[in-house]
Amino acid sequence: MSATTGDPLAAARTAVARLEWERGLELFEEADSSMELGPEDLEAMAEAAWWAMRPDDAIDVLERAYAGFVRAHDNARAALVALTLSREHGAKLEGSAATGWFNRAQRHLASEPEGSEHGYLYGRQSLRALQTGNLDEAVELARRTAEIGERLGDRDVRATGMMFGGMALVERGDIAEGLAMIDEAALAAVSGELAPYVTGSVYCNMIGTCCELADYRRAGEWTEAALRRGVRTTPGDCRIHQAEVLVLRGEWIEAEESARRGADELRAFNRLVHVGEGLYRIGEIRRLMGDVTAAQDLFRQAGELGRDPQPGLSLLLLQQGRVDAAKASIERALDEETSKLSRARLLPSSVHISLKAGNLDAARKAADELGTIAEVYDAPALHAAAHVARGAVFLAAEDPKEAARTLRRAVTHWQDVGAPFETARARALLAQAIRDQGDEETAALELRAARSTFEKLGAVPDRNAVDDLLAGLAASADLVSERGVKTFLFTDIVRSTDLVSAIGDEAWLDVVRWHDEKLRSLFAEHGGEEVDHAGDGFFVAFDDPASAIGCAVAIQRALADHRHAHGYAPSVRIGVHTTAATRLGRSFRGKGVHEAARIASLAEGGEIIASSDTVTSSSRSIPLSDAREVRLKGISEPVEIVTIDWRR
Repeated sequence: MSATTGDPLAAARTAVARLEWERGLELFEEADSSMELGPEDLEAMAEAAWWAMRPDDAIDVLERAYAGFVRAHDNARAALVALTLSREHGAKLEGSAATGWFNRAQRHLASEPEGSEHGYLYGRQSLRALQTGNLDEAVELARRTAEIGERLGDRDVRATGMMFGGMALVERGDIAEGLAMIDEAALAAVSGELAPYVTGSVYCNMIGTCCELADYRRAGEWTEAALRRGVRTTPGDCRIHQAEVLVLRGEWIEAEESARRGADELRAFNRLVHVGEGLYRIGEIRRLMGDVTAAQDLFRQAGELGRDPQPGLSLLLLQQGRVDAAKASIERALDEETSKLSRARLLPSSVHISLKAGNLDAARKAADELGTIAEVYDAPALHAAAHVARGAVFLAAEDPKEAARTLRRAVTHWQDVGAPFETARARALLAQAIRDQGDEETAALELRAARSTFEKLGAVPDRNAVDDLLAGLAASADLVSERGVKTFLFTDIVRSTDLVSAIGDEAWLDVVRWHDEKLRSLFAEHGGEEVDHAGDGFFVAFDDPASAIGCAVAIQRALADHRHAHGYAPSVRIGVHTTAATRLGRSFRGKGVHEAARIASLAEGGEIIASSDTVTSSSRSIPLSDAREVRLKGISEPVEIVTIDWRR
């Protein structure tokens, strides 16, 4: 049955004019099956295919449109289609094809009078110059683009020139002039003056530049304007930029979801380099949370898609104790980078890694460069990062007074930016500078404030590092050790080897990643504090038994739900035990900890075993097995345990 009883070609043109992409594509395909479409209609059909998430079909149709314009000796339109094909092949990381189509576009326009098509050509050349660090050339080409648009009354061409020119000026250090041009282009985009693709391109490049400058206020204002006007942007890109902002604000769960959705959308549109950016962002979140395996895999995938996974990869190597490898990795990244703003993203990690490697001179050099860049671009986040870098260098140089003064400024700047994680990191360094001046009480206050933030964020490695610092303070006995009653929960995946054999290594990594993320979210929901994560299991502490038991039940039910919905989930055993224990830094010591671990080892996959006293003191009404006494390895007295029936 036909899609329409009237004229499908006329209906297709009308649908595309209304931005009804799926309907327009359906109608164009119907018309294409019964008649020979002209190159103009093929162009429109390709645009509809692209927005309908069929980019490979769009390429096929564009090649037909190009051939039609060539047959018609319309060099200008053939060049414009060739530029679009160059863009699309480049997005797929097909560099040779992208270059070939770009060269064709240049050849078609070489003998043509200057028109809008030349503006798009100059715009692409401007972007290439910007990407290779030829900033003066990028500015000049962008101005030529904007002038052509102004002269011909082509708003799309003019906005493209204003956008690329503003980006190049910002990179060159002409911040006010560059941002003024970017704002003008963004105004045209959110006001509905531009074609759909140009609207998305301008908007997302504007957001990207704001993120480079850490100017999140400007990015937020334009985003609100775009949302009010219902602007449809290039799919996925802006979710990736949004994820960067959310990470800075400490909203890591939301950031990961935004980055995942953005990467999925971009993959459907063949934007593979941008997919790599999304995967890198997720990898950074995983790294900050201590999920080394997932971070490593995500960085690898990002690198395969053309996104150099720096500085995250270097910092991950450092987390793994591979200091020399981390140093070589960050130095290589800096050697290859010429953009000042891009170097500013690498330099804080270079300072940190150099100090861990014992190279104070290299750290000081990197901190000085970062400070110079911050002065040029005058962005609050850059100033904050520069203060942290200098403070760390002063601390390593055994100048704690200057370190403390500098790091206090860093804390203030990061608080003004609204970056809780970075604020907490600066506080942890400030605490060390205060401690080195002999004031251990104030140092402990700063460390506890930092620890609270890391705990809320799920930043396990940083929280653990702060716990180690707290354990090392000896201002009073309660700073070193703290005795109290806790409820401990141990989990462990059983028969993991069998599951790996059944589904393969790659699928197993996905299972483990989901398992870790799900359990950590449930720990947080029930007030649990992750003490350790070794192998396939977790050691978690709770303030009361009811919360621990509630968490254990929620874990088993979540695993069962996932198994029902997806066909599989790891089989996990859980032990719960309330006991007195001594806290030392981030760890707990005492016989009760060993009892809790031994109780967990008695469970089978899918079981929850708890000591009877734990269940009794929880005041929870929950089905149980009959109590039984067991002897635990290494424990002299027997312990009474019960099995919790979480299925009822």
